[in-house]
Amino acid sequence: MSITLVVPGPLRDLTGGRSAIGLDVDEGTVGDAFAALKRENPALYDRIFTERKELRPHVNVFVGAADIRWSGGLATPLDGAKEVVVLPSVSGG
Repeated sequence: MSITLVVPGPLRDLTGGRSAIGLDVDEGTVGDAFAALKRENPALYDRIFTERKELRPHVNVFVGAADIRWSGGLATPLDGAKEVVVLPSVSGG
């Protein structure tokens, strides 16, 4: 299965400026997509995940409109989705 990982601007220095990366995913979960990312671009993976292999607190991941923190985490099924979107948290005052 092929999936597109949409990369936010602050992380594009790790993708050669590309806004999206195509990944070949073995199975059908978000965790599988990130396992493919780790194989293909470990530096980007390390900016999204902690040393304990947990999603960094300031990083949000969406499959469609669903934030994976509330839809099963890395076990969230892709269910035919074509994109996984990585978005940094934004705050301000």
